[in-house]
Amino acid sequence: MAREITQEYTINSDPGTAFDVLLKPSMIKKWWYASSAIVMPEEGGIYAVTWGDDIDHPDYISVAKIAKIVKPELLLLTHFQYRSKDGTLPFEADLDVEFTLEPGDSGTTLRVSQRGFPDDEIADEFYNGCVQGWIDTMTSFKKVVEEK
Repeated sequence: MAREITQEYTINSDPGTAFDVLLKPSMIKKWWYASSAIVMPEEGGIYAVTWGDDIDHPDYISVAKIAKIVKPELLLLTHFQYRSKDGTLPFEADLDVEFTLEPGDSGTTLRVSQRGFPDDEIADEFYNGCVQGWIDTMTSFKKVVEEK
């Protein structure tokens, strides 16, 4: 059995603007507090982000395949590869992240879902870190989009 994180946010913006902020590397660096980002915004493309002060030896690296992209409403990232300075994750996981954006009366509803966390206790620390990480990251995302 696998665990999932799903969170929802209302953003005072149109879906197109918010979607652009999801994909543009300069914006990803702002809202995800990243050192670098590379995005090939097409199905089969990559979505790669690094964190840390040393570009040659980043603290964290996350690389995913763009499995589905429907502008401005859906971005699905799959086949994650993750590495920290300590190495890879201490468990097997088939993680994916889905961003959906829907227009509404009070702006855009952004839903982020990350799936594939093992129920095993060995994944608890990573899972709990991701729960808080998405809260912090999507709060930052909302701020960056609304300031645009």
